[in-house]
Parts: sequence; structure tokens; C-alpha cells
Amino acid sequence: MDAGPIKVERLGRITRITMDRQARRNALDRAAQRALSDALDAFAADGEQWVAILTGAGDAAFSAGFDLKTPQPRGRDDLLPKGFGGLTARFDMDKPIIAAVNGLAFGGGFEMALACDIIVAAEHASFALPEVKVGMAALGGGVLRLSRQIPYHRAMGLILTGKSVSAIEAREMGFVTDVAPASELADRAMRWAQDIVAAAPLAVRASKRVALDCAALPLENAERQQWSLPATKVLAGSEDASEGPRAFVEKRAPIWKGR
Repeated sequence: MDAGPIKVERLGRITRITMDRQARRNALDRAAQRALSDALDAFAADGEQWVAILTGAGDAAFSAGFDLKTPQPRGRDDLLPKGFGGLTARFDMDKPIIAAVNGLAFGGGFEMALACDIIVAAEHASFALPEVKVGMAALGGGVLRLSRQIPYHRAMGLILTGKSVSAIEAREMGFVTDVAPASELADRAMRWAQDIVAAAPLAVRASKRVALDCAALPLENAERQQWSLPATKVLAGSEDASEGPRAFVEKRAPIWKGR
């Protein structure tokens, strides 16, 4: 599907979403953000789609973030309800999203990558929150997520200076999952997606929900809380929860139904 600046492909159970504004280093104006939000809405609602890959067109940029040639948001009400790109405040997304970072991921681009569950980066990719250099702050989740996802002092070294780091440095810091040669990035991201699709979809979604909803709880509380989450209850009563052990005993591949 071609939605102007946002291209959507459905490849079996996998949805690939490509930001395509190469003349602007895939920076997103408000119209492009709405189109991306619509694509994510469609993915979330489609029971046949289990994993999404978000990437940028070309090999220069994943996304340079907010298009600074367009009016800037002055407050939370100026943003889309689901945050930058319809992603950074999409806290109800149970399905996993993989960021395939094919070049620079700056500002909102970095924030969108941080909002994904797995980040696969090309070797030449780089990451930065340069907002402080232009009189802004990374309030699309950048400050909040980075300072939670890696050690505080390492995060603040990037947040307070706007400094960029390479894909290799990002993997060493802990916020990039995997690094691949540029020519192999699409295939590497697809392999991650296929590995997820091979697992039970309701188990994958329950696992993501537990990780997100219980992260801030003390361990003892989290151990109890995880059993009461709706996604966990759906999993426990599902056909897939019975199919997995049955397939293991019968020494065959499970047939997941997502119900």
C-alpha cells in the first residue's frame, strides 16, 4: 500500500512500514506522521499481522525526526494522540515492532526506534537526540526512554550534549539489539521478525505486556501482578496454550492460531 510518504507491505504475517521522504532525510511533517499513525493503527487491528518492521527509505536515514521546516509543537496537545509518528506514545501496542535503522536516527527518529521492541541497525547507522542544540528537548519519549533503557549517566551524556553515537557504540551501550552490514539489514530484520512469528503470537504479546506493565514494580509485586494482566489471562485460556505442549509431545511443529 502506498500512502504517500509511508509505504506498507504485508509479507505473510509481517508488516513492513517504510518512511519515504528521502529529500528530507525521512523527517516527518504532520501529514507524514498521520500517515504513519494510520499504518500502525491498521497493523494493530489486523489479526493476520503479528510483527511489524519500521524502516526508512534509502541508506542515508532511518528518520531525522520532526521536519523543522514545518510548525513546531509547543505542547503535548500539538502532538498526535499516539505521540510522534503515532508511535512514541502508543502504549497499548501488544504486537512487537522491530526498528530496522538504515542510517541516521536523530531526534524523533531516535525516539521512534526507542519505542520499538528490537532495534537492528546498519553498521553505518548513528543515533542522537540533538534537540538541545536547537533550543528544544526530546519530549517525544527520548529523554524518558533512554534514561530508563541504559545506565543514567550514559544516557545523560547523550541527552545533555546532543552527541551522536555509532551503531557499534549503541549496541555496546545496550539500546541496539543487533548490527548488520547495510546490504544485509533488511534480511537481518526479517529474520528477527520470522523468529518471532515462529513463536506463539499470544505468548509473544503477553510477554511484551508483562515487560512493559510490570517494569516499574518491585519484583515481588511484579511477580504477582503479571498473572492478573488481561494479556496473560487471554494466553492462559487460549487454544495456542494447549497446542504448544501437544505439538512438543507429538514431535511436530505447532500450528498457532492466535486464539
